[in-house]
Amino acid sequence: MASRYLSWPALPVRIGTAVMLLMSCLLWPPGNGRRAQAATGVFLIPQARMAASITAPGTANLGSVEAGRTATVKLGQVRVNSVAVREWSATVAASDFTTGAGTAAETIARSNLSYWSGPLVSKTGPGNWSPGQPTANNAQPLESGRKAFGYTTTLSTSSSVIWQPTLNVSVPVTAVTGTYTGTIIHSVA
Repeated sequence: MASRYLSWPALPVRIGTAVMLLMSCLLWPPGNGRRAQAATGVFLIPQARMAASITAPGTANLGSVEAGRTATVKLGQVRVNSVAVREWSATVAASDFTTGAGTAAETIARSNLSYWSGPLVSKTGPGNWSPGQPTANNAQPLESGRKAFGYTTTLSTSSSVIWQPTLNVSVPVTAVTGTYTGTIIHSVA
């Protein structure tokens, strides 16, 4: 019994769009005849889930600052990539910064942290990008989550944006000496 071979050329498939592939292949029947029978198959690849993703620096060093003063630091570049998403909003939130056992004197409350996204650094794709806090005068305290950046478009296409936010930490006069750690969380939906 002769083998039957099925083959078709590799076709590029763009994720995020519904694609219907129509492939033709030749079936060589067993035997000495060189007749070919054409067979056609239709395959539907479902649309991939449209999504936006965010990446942000893993750490930032605020340096040293005296009690009663404010430390200001650029957090590094934050990037959102989106595939076939017509609208997204990136938010920022924070934890308290603590040292030692986290007593009142060993805590810098998140209400003492303020954030401003700044303008966009770079972008790809069509649409409208809107920084949550375009200038230092627009800085917002992080006692609750805040909009960091937003995006809208009428097209279902890929896009990306990068911004470089700034964090201000107002150290209370009652704060004890120590190394304070906290978390700044960027998310996108």
